[in-house]
Amino acid sequence: MKKRNWLIALIVVVIVAIGGGFGYYKYHQSTATTTTTSKVRSASATKKDINTRLVKTEIKAQSSETATLKKAVANKNYTVNNMYTKVNPYGVSPLSAKVIFQTSKAAKVSYTVVGKSSKTSISNTVNKYTTSHDLTVLGLYANTNNQVKIKVTYKDGTSTTKTIRLKTAKLPSALTDFKINVKKANKQKMVLGTGNSKLTFMVRTTISGSKQSKNLSFGMDADGNIRWYTTRPTSHIFKQLNNGHLLIWTKSNAKNSYFDELVEMDYTGKVYKTYKFNHKAWGKAKGSKKQNHNQVHHDVTELPNGDLIATVSDGGRTYVEDTMIVISHKTGKITKVINMKNILPAKFYTKYNATKSSKYMGKKDWFHQNSVYYDKTDKSLIISSRNQNLVMKIDYKTEKIKWILSGKKTSAWPKSYRKYLLKASGKIAWPGGQHAAIVDPSTLGKKNSLNVMIFNNNVAVGTTKKSLADSSGKYSEGVEYHINEKTKTISQVGSYGKSLGKKNFANIIGSNRYLSASNRLIDFGWLNNGKSANIIEYDLKSKQQVFNVELTGLPSGGYVYRAERFSLYPTKHTYGINE
Repeated sequence: MKKRNWLIALIVVVIVAIGGGFGYYKYHQSTATTTTTSKVRSASATKKDINTRLVKTEIKAQSSETATLKKAVANKNYTVNNMYTKVNPYGVSPLSAKVIFQTSKAAKVSYTVVGKSSKTSISNTVNKYTTSHDLTVLGLYANTNNQVKIKVTYKDGTSTTKTIRLKTAKLPSALTDFKINVKKANKQKMVLGTGNSKLTFMVRTTISGSKQSKNLSFGMDADGNIRWYTTRPTSHIFKQLNNGHLLIWTKSNAKNSYFDELVEMDYTGKVYKTYKFNHKAWGKAKGSKKQNHNQVHHDVTELPNGDLIATVSDGGRTYVEDTMIVISHKTGKITKVINMKNILPAKFYTKYNATKSSKYMGKKDWFHQNSVYYDKTDKSLIISSRNQNLVMKIDYKTEKIKWILSGKKTSAWPKSYRKYLLKASGKIAWPGGQHAAIVDPSTLGKKNSLNVMIFNNNVAVGTTKKSLADSSGKYSEGVEYHINEKTKTISQVGSYGKSLGKKNFANIIGSNRYLSASNRLIDFGWLNNGKSANIIEYDLKSKQQVFNVELTGLPSGGYVYRAERFSLYPTKHTYGINE
């Protein structure tokens, strides 16, 4: 009798354990069925709630330093033998500097921050012949009297070389409290750019709140040494624009509990443009007070005309993270609102119950858009929705659907939508809770044909295709697909991550980036409950690792949302690479 009772108890424990694990990999799936409103908030109401505008507060705050630098440029007393130097000129980029001098004859200048090992010296060349030289020196080491070699070459071929020293402060504790461990670095095969100027940037997820403001974004070299960082708080948005500047989502005041500004700045921290957002949003219940809120949540992409398209919430009391806005780069005002509730079936949001979250004041996170990419070939948007397990393409102007890559069962879609569903040619990994959908730039411009890349978290959110449900939670991977947009067929042309197994399963966040024809950069950004991250550069064909770095002991809210490989000295923006 006792043996029988023991056996029954064991069976119950096993069932509970399996059920619990299944529930976890379903991303906190809820079984309660509730129906919410199908009413879609108007575009005008969304514009009013977010109320973007251009402000010059930060440009004015930097005007004194900008004037000082201009005076130095005009001062003929600064020569090759007496250079003006200023480390961290704008106070927010401690590993940057300005070096200014004049020459009696027109000359071009090349300069190098001397590295500590092979492929870590960072060089740049200003090819224009001039007598006035205003150098931006980037990639300094922290807590170091950096050696910078400057070569001045005149039109007659003669040259002179000078070595200067630039002393930097030590890293803040926010960047030393966790460990960086480079496990592999094949520097000959890494994509390090001209003059080794490309760093691997860690784009942080900084949760709202003053305590998390010090989870700083930074760039490291092939040795894992931090060679650039900003002391400005950033969250999710850390992009390189067409002009080589950075676009960050930040705070007007670091002590604020919320983020409320998109700032365009260069690597020295000089601000060129600030887009200010309202930070108040309605609570769920009617009549509730407005609460502090981050309007931009996951992604911003620059359009060909310089305008910005950002992922936001519509400001209503019921739904979140299912809307996009277009912001004029000239006026800072919202010119277009795209609400996904107007595009997808109403039952997807009115009857959504796959996830629950207290993060959004009880609102339904039915879509959870985490990326937007503009395909200039046919003027369309490629969108990733985590909580619908889908990547889709819509026309930018008309908002009509072009195709849908869906991890849902076909039967879950109304018949009128099924003509848009991509059909698999051969075996593919269906998207599950995926992130960061972009296009392989080498396939842009090909009519009705392109390769799409994602970081597939491989999480079955809600009811999905059987293959996705079966593999959910066992691994995450970067996947690259080829899509024939005419025949609506899709095939898989590459992947990496499955062989790493469960230890590299990332339940949330991540990215998979194009570096070259052969190399990709993948970010397993949320490991060990967010305390660790693993970033790997790999060869797409051989699946061999080229670079592997682990970050451990990450603080609360300081996850590695995405990993990017940006040049400190971009000559031009290559759309699709610098995303």
